[in-house]
Amino acid sequence: MVMAARQLQLKLPDGRALEILIDGPAEGLPLIFHFGTPCAAVLFRPLVAEATRRKLRTVIYSRPGYATSSAKPGRSVADAVRDVQAILGELDAEEFVTIGWSGGGPHALACAANLPDRCAAAISLAGVAPYAAAGLDWMAGMGPENIEEFNLAMQGEAALTPWLEQQAVALSQVEGPAVAAALGGLVSDVDKAALTGEFAEFMAAVFRRAVSSGIAGWRDDDLAFTRDWGFDLACIERPVAVWQGEQDRMVPFTHGQWLAQHIPNARVRLYRDEGHLSLGLKALDRIIDDVVAIAA
Repeated sequence: MVMAARQLQLKLPDGRALEILIDGPAEGLPLIFHFGTPCAAVLFRPLVAEATRRKLRTVIYSRPGYATSSAKPGRSVADAVRDVQAILGELDAEEFVTIGWSGGGPHALACAANLPDRCAAAISLAGVAPYAAAGLDWMAGMGPENIEEFNLAMQGEAALTPWLEQQAVALSQVEGPAVAAALGGLVSDVDKAALTGEFAEFMAAVFRRAVSSGIAGWRDDDLAFTRDWGFDLACIERPVAVWQGEQDRMVPFTHGQWLAQHIPNARVRLYRDEGHLSLGLKALDRIIDDVVAIAA
């Protein structure tokens, strides 16, 4: 039985609210999809369709501070695990698989590390590596906008907030045809080619919703990435695949290479001709197949 898409406002034990979207088979294994930064919960129909074909129930949520999810200042990456546990409780689900795209990647890895009895498999899709990663020049290869953003993040909330507020004004009004231009130096040629039609409209909707209630979610994501994540990648026992494209100016290829080397028994999917956005779009069916296969 395929249920109609549902939107929930889940009340958490600490009093916060969490915005959740659910679509797909009512009895399907949950696929918890962590979007990037800045992003909020918007259903991407091709994702739902591919997941449904494999009997997965798509679950997307807005991290704290995005859209109608209550902010949680000072949160760590690992704090996402408690929110995922609350979502699983609402779904009455014991096990799940997870994919994290871009800034969602660390949150998917947190689930693999800290919920080993429940997370059957995880994928880091163009996911960021820890800021203090030994042997990694973290900003090398990033577009100039990200270099500016994370240099400010390293200076702290007071330095970062005005810059994010300025960027949010443009993102709050962006439309599909203008997304590539809005991202500036963060998109390579292959990513620009991907940002057309339905996908461009989807990304515009995600960005508008991400800043619809301000920049708290975006700010707290950035700050969390540059601090200790709250878990050890070396302790991950669950199966993980690392997908990354070399033409990525948002999260450089070296992040994927570093993660592949430092996550135990990682399945490595590195693509020379793909970017940050094109990889997730063009390989979506293979990515869903991958998370199902490694879970099995």
